[in-house]
Amino acid sequence: MRCLDQVKILEILRLWEEGHSQRDIGISVKCGKSTVGDIQRRCREQGLGYEEAQKLTNAEIKERLYPALTSMPIKNDPEWKDIHSRLKAHRRLNLQYIWEEEYRVANPDGLSYSQFCRRYHQWREKTGKEVVMVQEREPGKELFVDWMGDVLPCVVDPSTGEMIEAHFFVSTLGDSSYPYVEAFPDEKQASWTAAHIHAFEWIGGTPRVVVPDNTTTAITKPDYYDPKLNPAYYELARHYNVAVIPARIRKPRDKSPVESGIGWLETWLVEWLRGKHFLSFDELNREIIKRVKKLAKREFKLRAGSRESIFELVDKPALRPLPSSRFEYAEYAFRRVPDNYHVEWNSRYYSVPYTLYRQQVTLRVTANVIEIINDNRERVALHQISNSGSRYITNPAHMPKNHKHQWEFNKKDSGDYRSWAKTVGTNTFSLIDTMLNAQHVEETAYKSCMGVLQFGRKYDNEQLENACAKAIKIGSPTYTTVKNIMKKIVPTEKVNPLPDHENLRDPHEFV
Repeated sequence: MRCLDQVKILEILRLWEEGHSQRDIGISVKCGKSTVGDIQRRCREQGLGYEEAQKLTNAEIKERLYPALTSMPIKNDPEWKDIHSRLKAHRRLNLQYIWEEEYRVANPDGLSYSQFCRRYHQWREKTGKEVVMVQEREPGKELFVDWMGDVLPCVVDPSTGEMIEAHFFVSTLGDSSYPYVEAFPDEKQASWTAAHIHAFEWIGGTPRVVVPDNTTTAITKPDYYDPKLNPAYYELARHYNVAVIPARIRKPRDKSPVESGIGWLETWLVEWLRGKHFLSFDELNREIIKRVKKLAKREFKLRAGSRESIFELVDKPALRPLPSSRFEYAEYAFRRVPDNYHVEWNSRYYSVPYTLYRQQVTLRVTANVIEIINDNRERVALHQISNSGSRYITNPAHMPKNHKHQWEFNKKDSGDYRSWAKTVGTNTFSLIDTMLNAQHVEETAYKSCMGVLQFGRKYDNEQLENACAKAIKIGSPTYTTVKNIMKKIVPTEKVNPLPDHENLRDPHEFV
């Protein structure tokens, strides 16, 4: 029994409710079909759906699905898929090293070396690792995306006159290989995300699956069995409700439509652009669109129709509608909360609840706001992006009580103290006003003013008024004088009155 992490469980539920097969779900979240089936069975037994699971913490999901988790029994065979993948990815590895240094250490009573080799080769024969499968493309199902290998210096920087290299994003769709091309000044995350948004809008809908290469803007850990999606790319996929199934490393047949499309476009588009100069990327992309539209109308040589005609006839009707709103690009970063409970972004510091001290949080940053998310995928703070003013942006609700008290004190000015004193009485106002005016710099008197006005918490307003009147009368309107006068006064006991209620008896009834 394999216990998956909670993010994978949520993704299995989401894709399952969208109607994806166990095989496609397994490829997307990088686990076996049997594991997907096990999760589906457990969710059915618990009556757990995607919407409810999103509201649960990681611990609650684990408790629902694995109430009696025990250690996994030792299997007769190791995970041949993992071993095969590692052998392909690391050419210096061999079966003997894996058997001696890894398998035998973990399984001292496991297979002998000869049995290990024999069963591995039997597994390869049964799974057909050496044969090539014909790739049948389901209409509208897959969008293949990649960057062209070639770049072209064709955009003029108006400020310096230097030539900027254009990087070309290419996508091709399903059976028709209908292309979309857009030029960018770089291949960073923002460009990658914008290219996908524009590609979806170009084809007028969304496929069920997006097949990228193992670029870091899509996959942060390029491993066939357990790749990690870039957080920004994962959010894009969730917004457009598509599954991301990256192509296998060094397996060009997995994305042959886009590979062949790139080769075709390098000849008929890039060569056509070579020697031309543009004053902006907008101007360049307008020319690219015109050229791609023309190229898409060209007849195939080995099949009837063109990329455009087959797209309109076969792929486009199979697409799902676009969501009602366009995806908003966000950058992601991970931070550990320091002792001042402010996390850094772009040399500014944003507060989080102080109880998250030492915990790791995720920053989701858009053009206008920064959202801070805890380990249970809950938003714990939301701030407007600040580009000026104080470097520390603080929500008082995130402070412990003593910090909040100090923060409130630091924010008060002379007007606040005078207004507060007026609520007590004329003598208190006169004393506070005198204390403030007596200082060359008013801020010097703030703590003394706070001390005088704080007596109102222990004594009533009349008592404080009388004390202030005495201090003024003897010509010593200071905090120390008021304090000494108040020491001689017995505080009036403050009793909170009972609220009116029909069941309360009138006091006269007890006479």
